[in-house]
Amino acid sequence: MTALPRIGAPATRALAAVGITELEQVAGRPASELLALHGFGPRAVRLLDEALADAGLAPLA
Repeated sequence: MTALPRIGAPATRALAAVGITELEQVAGRPASELLALHGFGPRAVRLLDEALADAGLAPLA
């Protein structure tokens, strides 16, 4: 499993609150689902998409 990239503390806490702690767990998920989390914004989506691409994983939907 791959650790989440540095996306900011609020976004990282938002993901941890729903049980997401590894990059593979966000692959292919809808960006709208993540954006609905308190503390998660467009910058975090962009950073996650970049990390997913670098890791060869499915981008956010």
